Amino acid sequence: MKKRKSLLVTLTLVFTIILSACVAENDKSIETEEELEETTVILDWTPNTNHTGLYVALENGYYEEEGLDVNIIQPSEGSSNVLIATNQGDFGVSYQEDLTYAVSTDDPLPITAIAAIIQENTSGFGSIKDKNIESPKDFEGKTYGGWGSPSEKAILKTVMEAEDADFDKVSIIDVGESDFLASTSPIDIVWMFEGWTAIEAELQGIELNYTAVKNLNENLNYYTPILTTNNKIIDEDPEKVEKFLRATAKGYEFSIEDPEEAAYILLKHAPELEEELVLKSQEFLSPEYSKGTDRWGMMDAAVWENYTNFLIDHDLLENKINLEDVWTNEFLPK
Repeated sequence: MKKRKSLLVTLTLVFTIILSACVAENDKSIETEEELEETTVILDWTPNTNHTGLYVALENGYYEEEGLDVNIIQPSEGSSNVLIATNQGDFGVSYQEDLTYAVSTDDPLPITAIAAIIQENTSGFGSIKDKNIESPKDFEGKTYGGWGSPSEKAILKTVMEAEDADFDKVSIIDVGESDFLASTSPIDIVWMFEGWTAIEAELQGIELNYTAVKNLNENLNYYTPILTTNNKIIDEDPEKVEKFLRATAKGYEFSIEDPEEAAYILLKHAPELEEELVLKSQEFLSPEYSKGTDRWGMMDAAVWENYTNFLIDHDLLENKINLEDVWTNEFLPK
């Protein structure tokens, strides 16, 4: 009888310890969840391999490790610059050319570039090979499909005039949802990312003529895309910026080291994308993320100065800007 009572007491103690541990672990989990800081990241477009590192950081728990509950969304209305400037998100994906314009207007947007997603400009002008458009000189009399970027027409005009071509002879339409690669497309030329649309064409067996923007003018080898944030966050919560970039950098470093696994993580979060396109695009882009640098995200003052001077030389800026207020490497992990 004493043995049975002793066994009962022992079992009760064990059960109590296990139950207490479970409750404590549950309380800890709830506490951790409550402590995570809600953070919104606004993309520039639909998900693609420019964004892979963000999704890797989300999937692998890098943001959670930094105490951030990150939600990655597509822009609803307006550009990510405007949405970030108006506090509708914490961090955004943008481009150096758009940000430069945004901070040079009479009512400059309070945003700052905090990291370069890709080190070199991998965009350029593309056209179906049969149309024999080999340089900006051949843009005359053609239809260009644009997306409405504030700097887009200015750069298009500049590269055409550099070859004595008449910008007024180009018909510009909104590319919208049009499929540039479709045989029925009215568009002759688009400004594309080599690591996406050019690969998409290759997979469809379509030959393109492609001219990299950086080859048309060395000052056009700017950062595209970039990550931005609101100046208010920088002033009031710099630690949040550091946490976000620390996790994001890990996401892009993972994507550099294991492009295939990173591609499948992107596909998990954007299952609407074509698998072969994502895999080939990721293979192309992973070496570009930190090309020529020892750390992902780093930006060079010369790149910002060269592009800004290009705009000034062509009377494309409304007002002068102080570049020290436009970009920073301060929050990147050391």
